[in-house]
Amino acid sequence: MSGGTIYGVGLGPGDPDLMSVRADRLLRNARHVAFFRKAGKKGQARQIVNGMIPEGAIEFPMEYPVTTEIPLDDPRYNEVLSAFYADCALRLTELADAGEDVVVLCEGDPFFYGSFMHLHSRLKDVCKVEVVPATTGMSAAWTATGQPITWGDDVLTVLMGTLPEDELVRHMKDTDALVIMKIGRNIAKIRRALDTAGLSDRAWLVQYAAMPGQTVTPLAEADCEKQPYFSIVVVHGQGRRP
Repeated sequence: MSGGTIYGVGLGPGDPDLMSVRADRLLRNARHVAFFRKAGKKGQARQIVNGMIPEGAIEFPMEYPVTTEIPLDDPRYNEVLSAFYADCALRLTELADAGEDVVVLCEGDPFFYGSFMHLHSRLKDVCKVEVVPATTGMSAAWTATGQPITWGDDVLTVLMGTLPEDELVRHMKDTDALVIMKIGRNIAKIRRALDTAGLSDRAWLVQYAAMPGQTVTPLAEADCEKQPYFSIVVVHGQGRRP
């Protein structure tokens, strides 16, 4: 394929010092920078790189048409988001066809529950796309607790707090170490599931891992009503060790 390249650049969990050398180099030489954000907000990815985008670079904010306004199980949710991703992909393709490289900023790792995956699936067969991996938010979260997440042969499971409660319990009982993401309004359901699985006394809540305002709290002492978007629950493995 000829033309420019679309770079999905992982920025890591939030601290610019945790970005990779390649991510830093691509960003500081970028002519076009795209990033996702909620309408009316600056966007977390954009905030991470404040002061790093070259003067004169053209910014392309991609504003989500919905976040929580439509329930996830409503068919309209996928329809609206699919059209949004298709439109963003078209805009990026036009830039690549004109010979321009574009750096797409991605929180965490682009291929780990990130929005860039939806662009990648639409772009990979029509223009050049490269993905720059990064440290994930969950890695920053368990590091913030000061304890290893897995030992020996421990099995690590990553769960979304949006799952039904019985599904959460089933997966929790079938693992050694645990990371739960997408906490938000699901915190009460998650705590009930951890209680049922017998893991509550080992669970930690980490807010804003590797960002300003980071907190690490035993889950039993945390607010049970609602948590910010950047919250992760961690349950450490207790496996084999010398």
